[in-house]
Amino acid sequence: MHTTKTPATGTQIELSGPDITEAEIHAVAAVLRSGRLSLGPAVPRFEQSVARFVGVKHAVAVSSGTCGLHLLMRAIGISPNDEVIGTPFSFVASSNCVLYEGGKPVFVDIDPDTWNIDPTRVEAAVNARTRAIIPVNVFGQPADMDAIAAIARRHRLRVIEDSCESLGARYKGRMSGSLGDAGVFGFYPNKQITTGEGGMITTNDDEIARLCISMRNQGRDTGMGWLSHERLGFNYRLSDVACAIGAVQMERIEEILSKRRRVAGWYMDRLTGDARIGFQKIVPECEMSWFVFVIRLADEYSDEDRARTIEQLRARGIGCSNYFAPIHLQNFYRRDFGYKPGDFPNCERVAARTIALPFHNHLSESDVDRVCETLRSLL
Repeated sequence: MHTTKTPATGTQIELSGPDITEAEIHAVAAVLRSGRLSLGPAVPRFEQSVARFVGVKHAVAVSSGTCGLHLLMRAIGISPNDEVIGTPFSFVASSNCVLYEGGKPVFVDIDPDTWNIDPTRVEAAVNARTRAIIPVNVFGQPADMDAIAAIARRHRLRVIEDSCESLGARYKGRMSGSLGDAGVFGFYPNKQITTGEGGMITTNDDEIARLCISMRNQGRDTGMGWLSHERLGFNYRLSDVACAIGAVQMERIEEILSKRRRVAGWYMDRLTGDARIGFQKIVPECEMSWFVFVIRLADEYSDEDRARTIEQLRARGIGCSNYFAPIHLQNFYRRDFGYKPGDFPNCERVAARTIALPFHNHLSESDVDRVCETLRSLL
């Protein structure tokens, strides 16, 4: 169940929640009975299902989307003083992964309508130290990957697609996760599918896949003994218990995506036309895979107005959150890199007014009615 009773507000409508059925529970029980809890058959089964769905040669299961991004920074050779271009309107992992290898994340502003990285601003950020671009598929909509790929070709850069939020999305008919040199999905419980914690690297590049498989398992190459290590590696493995959940979730992927589209449609039907509320623009080239449902308050509302609205929604039993906070204004980015308010005005203007509303597969139409009616009354 994803709702609980509270004395003051009645039924609590949670911000997010996983879609778990008896099939996932039985799959976990089967792994527990097998005695193969790690490095067993559930891992390749899950990997193969994701690779088929995305349409790539390789899928490499890892313990989180963040770990997947980190391994890809190592696999493409990011080293100290290298620069990687990304977006400040994202979860912090999409730039932290560069810092893990001593590189420098370089931000460019977002498109104010799509909320994705603005490709028209990317080329101006390229210099002799630039090695890669990390476009983020914000909230489940792929970035303008053709424009980004063209810039990458001109400057011989790698493209790592942060597709953690966009499993099932398409860009010009091509699946998210297949649009760069490699992609990464995340499977935290608020994502389209979940493994509890977990992630997946997807790529058609044999060498990237080989290096990631080795580095996730303490640097062992295929066929090496448990105490033999070819390179520096990490314990970024994903357990068979998690992979068993993921494999069943992938069997249900179309059902899951359809449920999320239905809930998003209810929200759009009820909130479209209200001048106080705006939405992320979904471009015709993209097929959205709904990760969260985020609204943007009109410019007349301030950050303080947004914070007050969130507080009042929560007081009425409706889960919600700001989404995203600009990365460049996080304390340690300001301290270490000297970023300040005003550096990326489109990002800051959008981020000051966005609210993530309750969004998961178990929401009912009446739940959505209550959220929308309460939101309107507060605005």
